[in-house]
Amino acid sequence: MNPILLEFAKLDFNILQATHQEELKHASRWWNRTGLPKKLSFLRDRLMESYIWNLELVAEPQFGHYRRHSAKLYVVMTMVDDLYDSYGTLEELELFTDSIKRWDTSLIDNLPDPMKMLFLAIHNYVNEVAYEVLRDQGFNIIPCLKKYWEQYCQSYLVEAKWLYNGYRPSLQEYLDNGWISIGVLVTQVHAYFTIANPIKKEALDCLEEGCPNIIHWTAVIVRLADDLGTFSRDIETRDPNSSVQYYMNEKGTSKEEARNYIRCLIDKTWKKINGDRFASSPVSSSFCRNVCKLFKDGTSHIPAWRWLYKSSR
Repeated sequence: MNPILLEFAKLDFNILQATHQEELKHASRWWNRTGLPKKLSFLRDRLMESYIWNLELVAEPQFGHYRRHSAKLYVVMTMVDDLYDSYGTLEELELFTDSIKRWDTSLIDNLPDPMKMLFLAIHNYVNEVAYEVLRDQGFNIIPCLKKYWEQYCQSYLVEAKWLYNGYRPSLQEYLDNGWISIGVLVTQVHAYFTIANPIKKEALDCLEEGCPNIIHWTAVIVRLADDLGTFSRDIETRDPNSSVQYYMNEKGTSKEEARNYIRCLIDKTWKKINGDRFASSPVSSSFCRNVCKLFKDGTSHIPAWRWLYKSSR
């Protein structure tokens, strides 16, 4: 082996390692300043996993700004997931969702303190991202981000109401809501604003009008794959909120037949994504890179998703 090349390889590794350590320190300092890990200790603290997940998705050194922001985003979204799944009462969750919808800090007085803190963490984070975009690129993206956060929390509230009322939706009804609650919509919109430089006005207008197809179909795939990967675990502990279960209920099939049907849906949806890669939408090319890394050659590129996909086979 050429000793000079070896030295360069070591130097490159050390530089990358130091860069990633600084990014994680930045996110960790922010996380501790929020006080959420201590005050909301009953909710999952997934900062390290959030950073590593995004590092494997977008590893290039020039995307450090994206990774720092996404680590913050993912850890907050995990807490929102837990909040709707296992903490709040239905009345409290309705108030929390309404606060997100109105985007008004004066409306949170009736919320429990943990919900107040989580609302303000979301509010402050969105304002932080929006401030940087306004300062550096001259666009006000708060209405756009607010819109997608509202949809995200509303989708969780729908699922909470289903559980509270003992309602079993059809598979289609579940997917119409589940592709939003899986979180891809929020994460990919945030990803565009923290990666794109310059941001295109046409892309911003497109996102404000509605969700681009490539994000929609990606979210459907992630939802279906997540359901396949977690169904066996969830059925042991609770009645799973899952496309597998709802297809079994609707069609009276076995578990394996339902899983095979969901796999077929994934394959069909992947073909739609391939078609949207070449669409004329101003944001399709921007999202294509991240989308293709979620599922590569029929398996996941990311270790967590690779495990998820394999566990569904």
